[in-house]
Amino acid sequence: MSELAGIEDHPLHGHYPCRTPVWWARTSTVGKDPGLRGVSGRKIVIRIAKTFGRIEGWVATLLRAPRELRRPLDEMNSMLWELADGSRTFGEICQIMDDLYHEEIAPVIQRTATAVGLFQRNNLMLLLEEPLNNRWFVGPGKVPEHQILEENSDYDTAPLSDEAP
Repeated sequence: MSELAGIEDHPLHGHYPCRTPVWWARTSTVGKDPGLRGVSGRKIVIRIAKTFGRIEGWVATLLRAPRELRRPLDEMNSMLWELADGSRTFGEICQIMDDLYHEEIAPVIQRTATAVGLFQRNNLMLLLEEPLNNRWFVGPGKVPEHQILEENSDYDTAPLSDEAP
């Protein structure tokens, strides 16, 4: 396992990608399992409560629109999601992704940076200067304080035995 060429020059090198407090769960069967702490290799689904204005809420009620947004992630973004628990650097995550997906994710640094950027733009991920060290909960199945979501037993929200709280 050699270090990726150019990773030390990347602007995200040394930063810790970390999930924000959001409801998420694991689905499906295990795909690629790297055997790492807190990583199952399963696909991820994210649930986010929709916020409506007064008129929008009335129309949503009238049309019986869903009150939440469900975002199922593909295999690679699910892996990135599980890896981004605030304990691994961007460089470490890129190396793991490269080891797992090889040519599928090439060029790994650019594609991983793009995915992290998309998560950031949707307020689902942050870049930390230092490890998270349990400053907030990043595990599955917990509804954040600022959201209201109905109970849903369709998903696996149990934390892994070795997963950080």
